[in-house]
Amino acid sequence: MTAMPIKVLIIDDEPPIRKLLRMGLGSQGYEVIEASNGKLALQAMANTPPDLVVLDLGLPDLPGHELLRQIRARSESVPIVVLSSRGDEAGKVEALDLGADDYVTKPFGMDELLARLRAALRHQLQVQGERPVFRVGDLSVDLVRRIVKLADKDVKLSPKEYDLLRVLVQHAGKVLTHKFLLHELWDELTDAQYLRVYVRQLRQKIEPDPERPQYLLTETGIGYRLKAPN
Repeated sequence: MTAMPIKVLIIDDEPPIRKLLRMGLGSQGYEVIEASNGKLALQAMANTPPDLVVLDLGLPDLPGHELLRQIRARSESVPIVVLSSRGDEAGKVEALDLGADDYVTKPFGMDELLARLRAALRHQLQVQGERPVFRVGDLSVDLVRRIVKLADKDVKLSPKEYDLLRVLVQHAGKVLTHKFLLHELWDELTDAQYLRVYVRQLRQKIEPDPERPQYLLTETGIGYRLKAPN
């Protein structure tokens, strides 16, 4: 039996971008649904719920962040990858805080976009499967027994370091903003410097070379991302 194609809803008001995405995603076996504005996007979602959403923030009829909020209200689990204008860092941060799984800046390479879409889909499957043991490279995290290992050697973490790693594991492959992590780890918003201290300490323990991290990656000015499983 042939597997059903993955349905991707493209929301972008630029015809050349939609054409590029339609051709690029179509060549990889995705089924592409297009919408040129927010109203058509919401109609498309009601008619044919997508497996994945690619959302441009600059829409003519509805602010992209408002549309993102409405899409997330309709579906908590559909992966959303935002297309963002270069330099719009505040817009990216807001989109991630509203529930976007990732962002890609324009102009973008098709190979990078396809990789981000695959990572977003993998993350969705991980969340649904709730796998108790997370593995990437030589790093493994047993969320049930709270055991962390690097190349079969136990890694001793402080409670706060473990909490940080647990949140990152639960959202592996997804960019997590400073604001999101601070909210998850401290009862009240704390200076991001605290977060940087714990990230540095965690890297000292889980990275083969903390100066050139392989697993816990920095998204400059935005937050952090734990590399998704292979």
